[in-house]
Formats: sequence, C-alpha cells, structure tokens
Amino acid sequence: MSQSVITLYDIHSTIPQPWAPNIWRIRFILNYKRLPHRTVWIEFDQVENAIRAIGAPPAAYKLDGRPIYTLPIIVDTLRSQHTPLVLSNANTIAEYLEATYPARPIFPEGSRAMQALFVHYIQDIFAKPLLPILVPLTHLRLPERSQAHFRLGGTTTPPPGALAGQQREHAWTAVKEQFNFLAAILDKNNSDGNNTVAMGRDVTYADFALCSVLIWVEKVSPHDCWARIRELNGGRWARLHSRCREFMDVY
Repeated sequence: MSQSVITLYDIHSTIPQPWAPNIWRIRFILNYKRLPHRTVWIEFDQVENAIRAIGAPPAAYKLDGRPIYTLPIIVDTLRSQHTPLVLSNANTIAEYLEATYPARPIFPEGSRAMQALFVHYIQDIFAKPLLPILVPLTHLRLPERSQAHFRLGGTTTPPPGALAGQQREHAWTAVKEQFNFLAAILDKNNSDGNNTVAMGRDVTYADFALCSVLIWVEKVSPHDCWARIRELNGGRWARLHSRCREFMDVY
C-alpha cells in the first residue's frame, strides 16, 4: 500500500521554486505541522480541468452563480486512503488542517477572529498595490504554453503590460505606503514580543499569509522588487522571511 500523504496542487512555472502566495500559505502550514505531503504541478491552462477531474469544490462563486476554480487544492489521504478528502480555498483548507491536525497550532487560543481580519487585509488591501508590478513579471515566468493561454483569450483577465518609468515609481510609492502602515501596526508588539511576527512571539497563520506575499516577490523579482522590499522598515520583512525559512521546504 502506498504511503498516505496530503497532496497539494500547485502551478508549474519556469522558476525553480514555487511562487503562488495562496498556495504557499498551505505549504507553510503543512511544513509547520510536520504533515507528510507532496506537490503535484499543473499547467495554468489546465487548472480548471484538473480541479474538476479530482472532484474538488469551487473555491468561490461569481455574482451570477458561476463557479470559480482556483488553486490551492489539497487531497488528504492521511485519515483514509479509501475516502480521501478534497478541499479548495486557502482559508477553508487552513481551518480544516487546524481542526484535523491540532498539534502545533497556527491559531493560538482566542486569535482566530483577529487573524482572519489580518489575512483579509493582507490579501485584499496590502498586496493590491503590488499587482500592477508583479503580475506582468509573473506572467513572463510562466511556461510558454500558459502564456499562450492568456494571449489567445483563455482567460477573461489578460495580464497587464509591465510598468515603466514614472508610472512604475508611482506604483512603488503605493507599495511603500502599505508596508509602512503595516510596519507601524506590527511595531506595537515591541513591548511583548520579538517585533517580527504578527502575534508577538510565535509564528501563526497571519505570518504565513504575509510571508507568502514576500516569497512571491522574492521568486518573481529577486534582484529588483525583493531587493527593494527587504530593505524597507529597517529590514523587518527580511527578518520575517528568515523566521519562516525553516517551513519553506518543497516536496
């Protein structure tokens, strides 16, 4: 009988290491909780077909009721190889892993609501100014097959063109504003922790959500975007990246 593991589905790219932030959130949790797992790589243009084939539920629904199929997806055979559990949506998966495998918790008691708010901020507000900078760079890192999927209209949201000159610097100003704001909030932990992680002392789901964005920056643009960000706010973001490094293994 084959060994039981949790299978994590991720996007294939030309980058040696994975980059997708929502998927990294789950990889962080699997590593932190020391759960045996493996990665299955999918071409971008095959994501929806692959998700449907393994019977995963939609990650969300559009306003008109149409399903949205996106990664991450996990297939958990640790509890039962005969009836594996298939889940989608990063937050849903995180909640499941915490409830099913409570050792080494990512939601310390009493922190779940505040962490949910923090993760929502990271995903929907903090990372937003990075999109016009990183999305075009990420598109260039996809295999030619996936790039063609965008060019030929395989998605309703083709990637924007790369920013340059003053437009790019304006975008960076917005990015710095978000990093400065978050640094000021996290500095409030200075009296009761190590001034690096969101909950003050130990890494949690909130840190994994934030560090997943940092990894996206590092993998897609190590010599430009990451070089800028790692120096912001007295090197705070490089310290967080280093703090989470032991949970960055890819299997």
